[in-house]
Amino acid sequence: MPASAASSVSSGPAPGAAPGVHSASVPASVPASVPASVPAAGFPPPGVPVRLEFAQKAFIVSGGRLLMVRKSATDPHHPGRWEVPGGRLHVAGDLDLDDHIRREVWEEVGLRVDPGPPFHLWQWSMPDGPDGSGERVRVVAAARFCRPLTLDVSPENRVPDDHLGESAWVPLGAAASLDLIPSLRPVLREFLRRYPATG
Repeated sequence: MPASAASSVSSGPAPGAAPGVHSASVPASVPASVPASVPAAGFPPPGVPVRLEFAQKAFIVSGGRLLMVRKSATDPHHPGRWEVPGGRLHVAGDLDLDDHIRREVWEEVGLRVDPGPPFHLWQWSMPDGPDGSGERVRVVAAARFCRPLTLDVSPENRVPDDHLGESAWVPLGAAASLDLIPSLRPVLREFLRRYPATG
């Protein structure tokens, strides 16, 4: 990767981010095909096994409203908190990154989307189970603006381990006031900075 692309990305914990969460914006001048660097997190403690996974989150806007989903009460990590559709890559099943995010959106909210370029990278660490035992998972994630091709939200394609409850089209000006998953807050701020009049 060109040194200029790496040096233009801010690193370290984002203001207001939860512990263990690191965030980096992808500059508008960096093409989507050029990956921005993600800083080393420094967690978990040495000797604890870590599994690396990749996730994508879809920012879908229609009529000045952002499509958001709420974690169900059964979610082991963030019950009742809000986020945007998306999830982890199926290494053996997803054909490419566009196929990955299309699948996640279809499963979680029943929409067809046209994936756009990534605008933010971040990462978090979490235990590989609700009891916190065993290895930890380090997830590197990309946020993408996705144009909706359909607008009728449906939960029919969800799988149980999504742990999702309701979905809602939230006015852009109200999204930050929701009880969000902490790692999503800096991502949402960057989205609103880049797309203040999207819709």
